[in-house]
Amino acid sequence: MKRLLPILLLAVGCQTNCPDTIVTGTNPIISGQFTADPTARVFEGKIYMYPSHDIPSVITHHDGSAWFSMPDYHVFSSEDLTAWTDHGVILRQEDVPWGKPDAYAMWAPDCVFKDGKYYFYFPDAPASGWGFGIGVAVAEKPCGPFTPQQEPMKGVIGIDPCVLVDDDGASYIYWSGMGLSGCRLTDDMLALDGEPVRLDEPLPAGFKEGPFAFKRNGKYYLTYPWVRKDTETLAYAMSDSPLGPFEYKGLIMKESPVGCWTNHHSLVEYKGEWYLFYHHNDYSPHFDKNRSARIDRVTFNEDGTINEVIPTLRGVGPVKASARVEPDRYSSIDGAVVEYVDTADFFKGWKTVFTDAGDKVTFCDLDFGNRAPRKVVFCVKAPQGGRLSLTAGAMAEFDIPASSEWAEVVCPMPFKARKMHDLELELVAGTCVEVDWITFR
Repeated sequence: MKRLLPILLLAVGCQTNCPDTIVTGTNPIISGQFTADPTARVFEGKIYMYPSHDIPSVITHHDGSAWFSMPDYHVFSSEDLTAWTDHGVILRQEDVPWGKPDAYAMWAPDCVFKDGKYYFYFPDAPASGWGFGIGVAVAEKPCGPFTPQQEPMKGVIGIDPCVLVDDDGASYIYWSGMGLSGCRLTDDMLALDGEPVRLDEPLPAGFKEGPFAFKRNGKYYLTYPWVRKDTETLAYAMSDSPLGPFEYKGLIMKESPVGCWTNHHSLVEYKGEWYLFYHHNDYSPHFDKNRSARIDRVTFNEDGTINEVIPTLRGVGPVKASARVEPDRYSSIDGAVVEYVDTADFFKGWKTVFTDAGDKVTFCDLDFGNRAPRKVVFCVKAPQGGRLSLTAGAMAEFDIPASSEWAEVVCPMPFKARKMHDLELELVAGTCVEVDWITFR
């Protein structure tokens, strides 16, 4: 919790606390816990996200280094891609009858709906033997409770399952392990119906994992993390058949420029738009095996090929002006820099640091609604004080009193802002003005 100083500005008192926030509508989309490998599905008119759950490492790799530690699965839902409900744990490693209860190996999952039931597919390390098996848990609702089958699926040794339910009701499972493979499923969704087909052999060389398959306009897409150089890209191939052959088409997302070796993803259409769910180590900059889910928009060309997605901090969700608006999740930035609020607790998020006059950030698509706010609140730290301009349809300037600790500065809103606006903050005078968040009341 940040300590605040009582400050008076323009005869308006300040509150005495500045609570931590959960970031919504921006990237990463979930705070307070790690959410890797996000699979997004549309059920019951909502987006449901089924990620894996990284925790601080409790196991080591064969070389002695800290390794992925994933004990369970949560599920999250949202109607607007901004406010996310955590429905809690839906499956724990100790609940899997055939799994090793302390393997921490519950990697990327998937969930699909068919014939009135929800089927949750997940990898786990078996209690005996080697490698990974793929399990299935079944539920009546998208958030469970899920009941795991007594045994893993026969004929599958691998990780990262994905299931495609085709228009004719036929279902296909895809997984990684010694390449990418796929097979039709039996009608009960619990077993392979035939022999697996190797899918990646015609594709460019390089390590591949995490397949995610979907269908759009009669074409089948096989998307996957691919190491073409040193870290993972997101690549894709297309076919006229759910089991290929698939033709490589290009990249969905290039390698991360910093930080995270892995990427893992899903693509989903929701309310007429397509979205890419993926992950990055935003809340764990020094350990890339603690990842967090992100979302950005996806667009397609007329021939069905996918335009490259450029990762953003702003994300896709609408943000209400009455919420905590985080300028550090900017749409564009000029001169200002973004730093962690507290390097001892990265979940406290980020701050925007304005050092020189003219430093600015823009935060697009801020929804003021139909009622113009009367006040604007800045959560700021400014040892020498300063002056900020705020633009949201109109522009006004605000004096920021000197404060060496975080403080809420409450000011009258001098103009009426309604509907949707891009928000721009710029330092007009002073040095080293730090902004954690702002809100409008």
